[in-house]
Amino acid sequence: MVKQKLIKEIISQLKKRSQPGKALVLQSFFKTGPGQYAAGDIFWGVTVPEIRYLVKQYYSLCSLVEVKILLSSPIHEQRLLALLILVKIFESADVKLRKKIYDFYFQNWRFVNNWDLVDLSADKILGAYLFTRSRRPLYKMAKSANLWRRRQAILATFYFIKQQEAQDTLVLAKILLNDQQDLIHKAVGWMLREVGKRCGQVVLEDFLEINYRLMPRTMLRYAIERLPEKKRRKYLYG
Repeated sequence: MVKQKLIKEIISQLKKRSQPGKALVLQSFFKTGPGQYAAGDIFWGVTVPEIRYLVKQYYSLCSLVEVKILLSSPIHEQRLLALLILVKIFESADVKLRKKIYDFYFQNWRFVNNWDLVDLSADKILGAYLFTRSRRPLYKMAKSANLWRRRQAILATFYFIKQQEAQDTLVLAKILLNDQQDLIHKAVGWMLREVGKRCGQVVLEDFLEINYRLMPRTMLRYAIERLPEKKRRKYLYG
């Protein structure tokens, strides 16, 4: 049964923290105009720290039913709040509930439809759940026609990287090497940079030696950001 009173209270608390001026800035920053990657996304101008405060207040009161209502909202901050609640529940969930949350996320991926929504949830739910399981779903996602599905795939591997595992990131990076979307170039480059940081510079450079001439410029720049200047120049101009 839906806790209608709870949903109304959460939305009311979120709305109280809205800042119309900030909302206009965010709608521009997140490219919500016609034809842009987040066309039609609506912002209230609530900051992430304020949303995280509400997560702490309400996550223990929410079931997946309430999360689904928030996640289905056209309001960006409601979807972000829903995802952060989901992440918080997942952290302390048992195996059975984690499976339910993973399935829920997988089935409702269309609502995880802006880069911050992906980046704050994909590794913590998809990556965390698949770490001890087959990673095959990520390879299917990486070949999706949907930008956000592909970004979810590569960002999910951030969890693996944090456990010093780079293989899936490198394979998915190869699959996404010719992606046409700048947001994928940035995501792949970021994950490659993290591979170098957490799994060893040698692992990153082994990948770069084979692929750097094929990599989109943005992806390459992100990937080599932490390398010594001499090596950065080699990959950029060599």
